[in-house]
Amino acid sequence: MAENSPQIDGNSLIAKSLTRFGVTHMFGVVGIPVTSVATRAVSHGIRFIAFHNEQSAGYAASAYGYLTQKPGILLTVSGPGCVHGLAGLSNAQINTWPMVLISGSSDQRDSGKGDFQELDQISAVKPFSKLSIKPTSISEIPMSIFRVLTQAVSGRPGGCYLDLPTDVLHQTISVSEGDELISIAEKEMQRIEVEELNNSNIASNSEVQKAVNLLKEAKKPLIVFGKGAAFSRAEDELKKLVESTGISFLPTPMGKGLISDNHELAATAARSLAIGQCDVALVIGARLNWLLHFGEPPKWSKDVKFILVDVCEEEIELRKPCVGLVGDAKKVVGMINKVIKDDPFCLGKNHPWIEAISKKVKDNVSRMEGQLAKDVVPFNFFTPLRIIRDAIIGLGSPAPVLVSEGANTMDVGRAVLLQTEPRTRLDAGTWGTMGVGLGYCIAAAVACPDRLVVAVEGDSGFGFSAMEVETVVRYQLPIVVIVFNNSGVYGGDRRSPEEVTGPHKDDPAPTSFVPEAKYHVMMEAFGGKGYLVRDPAELKSALDESFSARKPAVINVIIDPFAGAESGRMQHKN
Repeated sequence: MAENSPQIDGNSLIAKSLTRFGVTHMFGVVGIPVTSVATRAVSHGIRFIAFHNEQSAGYAASAYGYLTQKPGILLTVSGPGCVHGLAGLSNAQINTWPMVLISGSSDQRDSGKGDFQELDQISAVKPFSKLSIKPTSISEIPMSIFRVLTQAVSGRPGGCYLDLPTDVLHQTISVSEGDELISIAEKEMQRIEVEELNNSNIASNSEVQKAVNLLKEAKKPLIVFGKGAAFSRAEDELKKLVESTGISFLPTPMGKGLISDNHELAATAARSLAIGQCDVALVIGARLNWLLHFGEPPKWSKDVKFILVDVCEEEIELRKPCVGLVGDAKKVVGMINKVIKDDPFCLGKNHPWIEAISKKVKDNVSRMEGQLAKDVVPFNFFTPLRIIRDAIIGLGSPAPVLVSEGANTMDVGRAVLLQTEPRTRLDAGTWGTMGVGLGYCIAAAVACPDRLVVAVEGDSGFGFSAMEVETVVRYQLPIVVIVFNNSGVYGGDRRSPEEVTGPHKDDPAPTSFVPEAKYHVMMEAFGGKGYLVRDPAELKSALDESFSARKPAVINVIIDPFAGAESGRMQHKN
């Protein structure tokens, strides 16, 4: 090879490889030794969203993977940067969303000497990743990138890790050799995609027929679906299944919107009745974990028969359902629909089970609307949530992406705020992660540029990532953050007099913040719009103006510190 042939270093080869393999966005915090990786990525057409904190950037990358079906990419510095990034990687892994954490690392020849930010990052990320790779020379970069990107989306999606030693970033090879290495990896990617398409696990026709027979024989069937079904884009198939069979459905929190919450067969408002009395439950893209009470009594009937649809065979084997259907939710529900089309059945509106659920839904909704109808000032949680709900409904389609986190704010909001379109709700998810709010907002604004993003957050949840409002302003993203400010975790100082003792009794309570903190001023400091609201008229005005402007805004909603309580579902754990 000629000495004067054009050269490419590790930074540029990474950027070039990512671009060739379809990466269009990255999230992260730059610094030693990855700043050049970010700048080269931008020069190759990748949009880099720079954060203040790796945790928020990681949450953004995880949510981006969920919203796009492509691995969200998080770039961090070495050592503590990688450790901070584990928040996002672990969140992706638990939620089964595709994500790749890329971190710089120490020079290989200085390993074990106490190099700057030295850490055995491969070992550190192991519990949270499907695959971890460390290229030891520049020639290994393209294939390493290909492997983590592919593994992140194969089977049950999850997190992968790519370690980039400083010396590898500085190595060079000829441009032609780099292109050849990328081409080899690209061909391998195409080969594996075809192989997976041909060999992917999918439920057999006999298993699908058995599942349909169970549904037909059931006296009280129920369809449950979750964010796995949302990830697979199964909404059309699910709606067809529900409407052709007349079976009521129950979405998990992030499954809301796959079929509109307003649908006549929605059982969300009759959740306890639906899961407590159903005799056959078809569970699609949702795990029988704490969110679904593990599928066990007393919340579920001891005699209920489960039909589980999951992309992961191991998950089905673990749960041992009556029928297990392995495969992508969209494909499997399509197979179920085909069998039902050939041998149709429908419960009908007058079926006793459907009538019972419908009556319970109407009764519970009526009670809820009775609470919502009152204008309570100082605000409780219901009054502002009703006003926010009505303002969102008034936007029509496309519906905004709703980001929800907090204790009372998320729990009450789940019942009040409606989802009418798929993948328009992002919340604390399987792991109950707090601090995801601003990262999720930014991911949604980037992944869904046609939609407004509205966050409804408790002041505690907002505080985890509040500095990222500067990121929102810097990129001029259409994000409106509504902070429910009740001056603390669950709300201010709720200690009994007997608990206020000891040498530090004059300190604030562990649950309390500065009363009525001016969160809106923080947004104004960076050039966004801030609103302070205390009554319905002020809130309606702020929502109208901010929703119309589609500009960065924080609405600081002052809530009575003694309104609300800890989630009943979680109370026994605290």
